[in-house]
Amino acid sequence: MDTLALFNVLLLIPLVSAGLIALFLRRGGYVAAGLSVLAALGIAVVSFIIIFGWDGQALGGAEYSYTWLKFGSYQIDIGYYFTHESATMLAVVAFIGFFIHVFSVGYMDDDKNKGRFFGGLSIFMFSMLGIVLSSNLFMIFIFWELVGFSSYMLIAHYWDKDFAAAASKKAFIVNRVGDFGFLVGIAWAYHYFGTADFYEINELIASGEKHAVTGIGLLLMCGFLGKSAQFPLQVWLTDAMAGPTPVSALIHAATMVAAGVYFMVRIFFLLTPEVLEVVMWICAAMSMLAGFWALGQSDIKKSLAYSTLSHLGYMGTALGLGFPGLAIMHMAMHACFKATLFLCSGSVIHACHHEQDMFKMGGLYKKMPITGTAFLIAALSISAVPFFAGYYSKDTIINAAYGLGVETGHTTYYWVYGLTLVAALTTALYMGRMFFVVFLGKPNSEKAEHAHESSLLMTVPLIVLGCALSLGAGWFASKSLDFKWADGEMTAMLPTDTTVFMMDGYGQQAEAEDHAHGPHHGYGGGYTAAHHAVEATEQGTMLEGVTLGVMLLGFVFTYLFYGLGPKTDKLQVKAPGLYAALEKHGWFDDVYDYYVAHVQERFANLLAVLDNLLISGLLVCGTAGVAGLFGMVSRSLHVGNIHGYVYWFLAGVIFFGAFALGLL
Repeated sequence: MDTLALFNVLLLIPLVSAGLIALFLRRGGYVAAGLSVLAALGIAVVSFIIIFGWDGQALGGAEYSYTWLKFGSYQIDIGYYFTHESATMLAVVAFIGFFIHVFSVGYMDDDKNKGRFFGGLSIFMFSMLGIVLSSNLFMIFIFWELVGFSSYMLIAHYWDKDFAAAASKKAFIVNRVGDFGFLVGIAWAYHYFGTADFYEINELIASGEKHAVTGIGLLLMCGFLGKSAQFPLQVWLTDAMAGPTPVSALIHAATMVAAGVYFMVRIFFLLTPEVLEVVMWICAAMSMLAGFWALGQSDIKKSLAYSTLSHLGYMGTALGLGFPGLAIMHMAMHACFKATLFLCSGSVIHACHHEQDMFKMGGLYKKMPITGTAFLIAALSISAVPFFAGYYSKDTIINAAYGLGVETGHTTYYWVYGLTLVAALTTALYMGRMFFVVFLGKPNSEKAEHAHESSLLMTVPLIVLGCALSLGAGWFASKSLDFKWADGEMTAMLPTDTTVFMMDGYGQQAEAEDHAHGPHHGYGGGYTAAHHAVEATEQGTMLEGVTLGVMLLGFVFTYLFYGLGPKTDKLQVKAPGLYAALEKHGWFDDVYDYYVAHVQERFANLLAVLDNLLISGLLVCGTAGVAGLFGMVSRSLHVGNIHGYVYWFLAGVIFFGAFALGLL
């Protein structure tokens, strides 16, 4: 079977699964779950057949596309475009997605609507695979919206609960705000370049026939801000934790929110230095702020959601610095440890009979040793403990900012380094807090007292994703294992140029071909390999020591401040004002609520009145509308309403006054 046929099969598998469940198995329970898990397994198998059968050359062009719609000279194609970043993203979606499906069978065991839930997972997998493989802006937008629909449906799984219904609507609406700018950017790009195909646009820019436009990049960036929950559209992600925990793990930690990062990497050739700078500042600030906000949450899932915001900020920072390869690498590492953390939280919540308050848990490590061990490994990984998965990508992003400061002499990069370093401190703070509160000490509630380890369906994914990948995913990128394939273009599941950059001192060989700071993409105008070789030897040890010291400081402070298994949040008790500020996460929700209620709604009401009077009344109904309006107004003279008479009296006074003054 050729690669094109495999791509078709890959998309067909989850679509058929979703269709069968929707038509016949909405109340099918375990039958629907089995079909969805089988589809996820099929996706994983076909994905790895494609990946390991790939020679490292980009796949795309006419033979991988079909004409879908044609309007005169305008043509919209659907097709496939497969590159290094596609291979990495496909591996993440397929592998992580399968194990989350398996976990879901155990987690949703007592849910009477599990058929609908697994149908939603299948349609999400179809939508996500479409984003990974899309060859052009129009196609990616279609699957982008399908992913939004899938997210809406799965967040609202508990639709009979007000908070879940509100959260799903909020996620859907906020993402539409970003998608409006995204769609305008697509239209502008198509008009300017004459095509929406990624490969063709890249060729036009590379040849000098066209150049990247800042306005197009900023508009396309709006889609990233919405999907990856970055400022100012970050408010939906924490509310989305109202959905079942496997949804949080798959959609709002490992894959969907990372789709925004993947898209920005996909269109990196369209991003001017001005766009990259905006992305860099927004995401560096978010990486720090979200880390602090996580300390103001007692809900275990919401605290992890702010952690996701922070690490999406790291990925965006890597993009803004000009290193899309590092963004993809951190996306892959993050998918491993963050999916593990969410699944561990799901295991804990399930064992504690759906209790989500961390301070009503405590002492769970002895009762749930597998879950506790997986959580600990993932916590060390996200905190960038040396040689854990998160260390390889997270430390590289932080130190790359410092390296750019040395290279260019611009203080901008030192500020970014400082923001991401403080974000690393907050990671240790909220992860240490979570582990000490939830797993150590003594049980703080009857539910925690009677908790026990989860079933094999839930613990096996924790072992694979937590104890294996959260620990060792980065090892394949190291020189000691050096697992290269696709003619040396890929190291394990990562582009080789990225792993070379990471291992050889923050820029020696510097992702030289794809991601160097050249005339188009840079702030500083280029890397010098010799300089960074010196930088690696003279500064590398110092930089590693600083990040390690910051991490240890966070863990030690958390232990001394919170202790083991506290019953109350000591920050809330000792500094209630600070805690309230962190809990409110910048009062963004309050500001947006005020704007909607006092500005947008009133403006909408005004437009509704104008629509009824002018458009529906005058333009549509014509003379009938005028007669109706005249009748409505004149009727107020005879209804016996004193308020109406007062208005007519005032109107008469104004009319005669204007006549007397010669204004009429």
